Amino acid sequence: MSSRVKELQLARPVNNNTSRGTLFVVSSPSGGGKGTIIRHVLAVVENLSYSVSYTTRAPRLGEVDGREYFFISRDIFDEMTAAGEFLEWACVHGNFYGTAKRQVAEETAAGLDIIVEVDVQGAASVRQLLMDSVSIFILPPSPEVLRQRLLARGTDSPEELEVRLRNAPEELKQYSAFDYVIINDEIEKAVKQLASIIYAERARCMRQESLVREVIKDFMSGQE
Repeated sequence: MSSRVKELQLARPVNNNTSRGTLFVVSSPSGGGKGTIIRHVLAVVENLSYSVSYTTRAPRLGEVDGREYFFISRDIFDEMTAAGEFLEWACVHGNFYGTAKRQVAEETAAGLDIIVEVDVQGAASVRQLLMDSVSIFILPPSPEVLRQRLLARGTDSPEELEVRLRNAPEELKQYSAFDYVIINDEIEKAVKQLASIIYAERARCMRQESLVREVIKDFMSGQE
């Protein structure tokens, strides 16, 4: 990379057309593997943030408040909903989940790209907002693999497991509403695909307009 291009990139946020970051919406059925894929991508893609959602469900083994989710009571969740603090929220398998509007607004305004991890209901809500967002659906390769992953997680009762498996076919029908689909049959391949989508979206002309104009301006000044 030339020193001039690097200088221009450092002087501007990631997305240079509107000086705003892009919202990447990642969704899948429960057990589809979106959380694991996202964690790996966050470790390898620079200038990428993660929106920690709020939930009324209890923490699972190994989960930390403020890392996987903010774990709150139903009363607090209802107060936040009434105050308009959520970008989107939904009731999924009897528990409530919501994405904080403030974090997404602040980080995209600062030029950072941000990932939100939501169910298909949440993804539909974000699409209705007509935001500058890119949606990715994580598709488990088969019902058997999905069942195995849910069982390996070891966090659901037999009744909860059956509910998740019973709801999965309806959730899978929503795939065509997304911009991209990743079949999660191999974690390393799925991680590379999600990272590639982010890089490709960053390379769109509309997201680099200011940087491109500056580079072209340098070429033009050399002809004067």
